[in-house]
Amino acid sequence: MNQQPSKQLWQLLQAVAQAVMNVRQGASATAVLEAVPAPLRPGVQALLFQVLRQLGRAHALRDQLVKREPPPLADALLCSALALAWDESNAPYEPFTLVNQAVEAAKKTKSLRAQANFLNACLRRFLREREALLAQTQHNMSAVWNHPQWWIQRLQKDYPNAWQAILQANNAPAPMSLRVNTQRISRQALLDSWQEAGLVAECVGEQGLTLQQARGVHEIPGFAQGLCSVQDPGAQHAAHALLAARQAMPLRVLDACAAPGGKTAHFLELLGAGSEVIALEIDAKRAQRIDQNLQRLGLTARVMVANAAELEQWWDKKPFDAVLLDAPCSASGIVRRHPDVRWLRRESDIAQLAQIQTKLLEKLWAVLKPGGQLLYCTCSVFKAEGEDQIKAFVQRNTDALLLPSVGHLKPQNSTPDTALADNLVGDHDGFFYALLEKNKIV
Repeated sequence: MNQQPSKQLWQLLQAVAQAVMNVRQGASATAVLEAVPAPLRPGVQALLFQVLRQLGRAHALRDQLVKREPPPLADALLCSALALAWDESNAPYEPFTLVNQAVEAAKKTKSLRAQANFLNACLRRFLREREALLAQTQHNMSAVWNHPQWWIQRLQKDYPNAWQAILQANNAPAPMSLRVNTQRISRQALLDSWQEAGLVAECVGEQGLTLQQARGVHEIPGFAQGLCSVQDPGAQHAAHALLAARQAMPLRVLDACAAPGGKTAHFLELLGAGSEVIALEIDAKRAQRIDQNLQRLGLTARVMVANAAELEQWWDKKPFDAVLLDAPCSASGIVRRHPDVRWLRRESDIAQLAQIQTKLLEKLWAVLKPGGQLLYCTCSVFKAEGEDQIKAFVQRNTDALLLPSVGHLKPQNSTPDTALADNLVGDHDGFFYALLEKNKIV
């Protein structure tokens, strides 16, 4: 539903344009939003995410309106206005209001004042010729699906019968899901307390709750007390998958590439007394987030800042019973939550990331004891980072046995026409899971 114009809309658009330009230059949306003044941040984030989900269409419309691409910030403001206004039924404000306020944003930005008349002319033409201009973009795959062309083609190759549904799911916002710390409270008891506070949620998976409407974590009963953690249901599968077959306790568990610590905490919530969990993270700042999350939950792990592939940096030569390798990847499975990812990634990144994943798999296989299990995980839907990676690893390592695993989880929401059948039920992001067992030496 269209909102009434905000007297600060031009300020929001000004900040959105700056953010879009920064994303195009390689910054993550998370980083650019941190630089936005706190009073403006919620509004800027909402508009920025909508722009990023419609940027393919905006680019195609821009190409119809201009002969030569404008300077970076002017182009970012033009494309932001087009992304927000092209679909009138989903526009956050009336298209005429968006155009007026975008021009106002240009006039009030020193570096854009000279472009204000040009932007006004482009956007007024768009309003006059909307239907004809949109018709010209209908054969542009990037405009229709709002993903880069190479991304679409890769999905077509990997999922010839499901690529459209994956892209459709990617373009819908993800709900807010949390994992209940069942070591401290039952899921039903926490759900009851939420209902008393007016929060509506439904159960998902073994420990999850999905909110009908997202809230700030400070508004969620029990969060500050460590009774729950924000985590997608697809990500909640990791700890259960790795520990399900491990009957003997205690265990020595390695969580490689562990930040921000959600899976580390989940291991600790499920493990018996006396088990040891070591969490590795190459980035010291991100490692601090692991400590912060564990502290909130009242849990303890050994957090180490180290490159998981450089064993001499951290390994004490004591083998592990279980290893989680949540490997660096394209993040192509979590585009619902991070719509900037599709515009940040380049096609060449996939092969480079696959090389890193291969190295980590080979190195961490050495720290696993015979009879132990390694769970390889990525938040990617690309088969080069999942199925193909594991097939090649098993062929190279004759002591590796691939156990029954969910494989590729395709992102899906609860809308019936986009739901895809896989081995997890419900609304979740895209992941890949492969559980490997190290054959015992006979």
